[in-house]
Amino acid sequence: MHDAPYLQQTWSLTTRPASIDFPPGREWTGLEIVGTTGGSLFHSEGTVEFRAHYTEAGNPGVQHENSTFTREAGHWVYVTAL
Repeated sequence: MHDAPYLQQTWSLTTRPASIDFPPGREWTGLEIVGTTGGSLFHSEGTVEFRAHYTEAGNPGVQHENSTFTREAGHWVYVTAL
């Protein structure tokens, strides 16, 4: 959705970039959650493995990532890819 303010708001203060640049011509088309660990009300850390699907220059692509998340100020935020 190319919503840089939202992405920065949901990114950990410890790893958040100063700005977010989106690849020109890339359109995100879907998100598939492959698996998770942790992340319940009783956890302060967790992981999410996902596949984010996109098209670029008419060609399909996928970004496959296993990411760590943590709680900051009571909210889950992205930390980094494993």
